[in-house]
Amino acid sequence: MQSIGRRRVSSALTWGSVAAVMIVPVAVAAFSPYLVSRNMPYIVGGFAGIVGLSLLFLQPLLPAGYLTGLEGVAGRRWHRWLGVAIVVAVALHVGGLYLASPEDTIDALLLVSPTPFSVYGVTAMWGVAVTAILVLLRRRLGLGHSVWRLIHNGLAAIVVVATVIHALQIEGAMEPISKWMLCMAVVAVTGMALLDLRVVRPFRAWREGGPKRSAKRALPKRGVG
Repeated sequence: MQSIGRRRVSSALTWGSVAAVMIVPVAVAAFSPYLVSRNMPYIVGGFAGIVGLSLLFLQPLLPAGYLTGLEGVAGRRWHRWLGVAIVVAVALHVGGLYLASPEDTIDALLLVSPTPFSVYGVTAMWGVAVTAILVLLRRRLGLGHSVWRLIHNGLAAIVVVATVIHALQIEGAMEPISKWMLCMAVVAVTGMALLDLRVVRPFRAWREGGPKRSAKRALPKRGVG
């Protein structure tokens, strides 16, 4: 009974921490005085970007199975649905900014904008777009599991790094301290999940399989006659 109670407390603390990291920056930004002078498309686009950044914190936790109740197949299923949500957030972000200021948005997309953060935003956008396209065309392209995993992880790293740099360079509705905390959390969990899934667990499986392979090689071969 005590172990069950401890697991429940640990699960509640984990989920509470995840919720706090994701929700607090969004909630603080909602009360920013910066929003008073902005029109609705800009606000919607801006908050879509903030929500997308927040979702990037949860995304790597799901396939790694770090969250109680979302291990294994359930975690991977929610990882896919969250990927769809991130694509929608990016579309709303770009669409809202375009409606608010078409010329500035087009300049950013064409990489001719004088603002340095736009380059990283466009890089992240294309990273998300390419990932979504490859998910849809993976079977047609004949991408094996190992190849897809390598491509997906590489794109994920690019999206996270570009998004974080993009967010940190913008002086907008997000409060600086909560923004830095969220950005560092996104980088930390992404790096931890990639290291765990692609290095630590395969190495552990290889070590555990080593003695079994050695034992099989050591078995004498039975001849006939």
